[in-house]
Amino acid sequence: MTESGADTPRGHGRTSAQKKPRPFWKELPLLIVIALVLALIIKTFLVQAFSIPSGSMQNTLQVSDRVLVDKLTPWFGSKPSRGEVIVFKDPDRWLENEPTPTPNILQKGLSFIGLMPSADEKDLIKRVIGVGGDTVECNGTGPLKVNGKPLDEPYVFQGNTPCSVDEGGQFKVKVPKDKLWVMGDHRQASADSRYHQTDRNQGFVPVDNVIGRAFVIAWPPNRWSTLSVPDTFHQSGLNAAASATAPAALGLVGAFPLVLWRRRRLSAERTDG
Repeated sequence: MTESGADTPRGHGRTSAQKKPRPFWKELPLLIVIALVLALIIKTFLVQAFSIPSGSMQNTLQVSDRVLVDKLTPWFGSKPSRGEVIVFKDPDRWLENEPTPTPNILQKGLSFIGLMPSADEKDLIKRVIGVGGDTVECNGTGPLKVNGKPLDEPYVFQGNTPCSVDEGGQFKVKVPKDKLWVMGDHRQASADSRYHQTDRNQGFVPVDNVIGRAFVIAWPPNRWSTLSVPDTFHQSGLNAAASATAPAALGLVGAFPLVLWRRRRLSAERTDG
């Protein structure tokens, strides 16, 4: 006589012992924590969103635009180039008279995960005109010149002149090493390097103050576009100041073997004599 359970396959009844999947609501807190940690890492080392507070970069950037800023490349020693739009820390009380808004809870949360800048951050956004070694000058209403080359600036706000005929608007400066000369695209509404020449940094922005390069307008959707370097900054001869030293350096290198050969020849002649 066969026992009633003899034909039962092994493993029958294990189904009830298998673990049931955890409800989604129990995993949700962990997912939120992971998302916040990732957002914090991205904000700190990779990309951060910034809101445009003023019209100093019109019409390239409008008030309340959101731009994404590349914070990664500076970690690898990359320095800003002419024509780039950069976000940088206030170098010397440029925003001293600007009021600091009081953020609400939502703004604080968005700031924490990088979707908005902190309300107490003193950051500015301008276009790089000159880098270390460049000579930048403005005479009359323009054009603006870098290393003697006039810039074609279609991005300048309509109705503005490239150079301003006012105190600070007329200048000729030599940009020191590891410093930048920056200007807003809305030339007549931008308190940039031109108007801080009496400050401690003489209007120059230290490269170490740069947070990153703004590379795209991310919000609102109808304003989405990349922020590329204008063609005028790629014109030939703009690096004249840097390239002018190259022939001299090459000449010095080329002359060294000749001097060495001549010294050896004279030494040999003295020995023979």
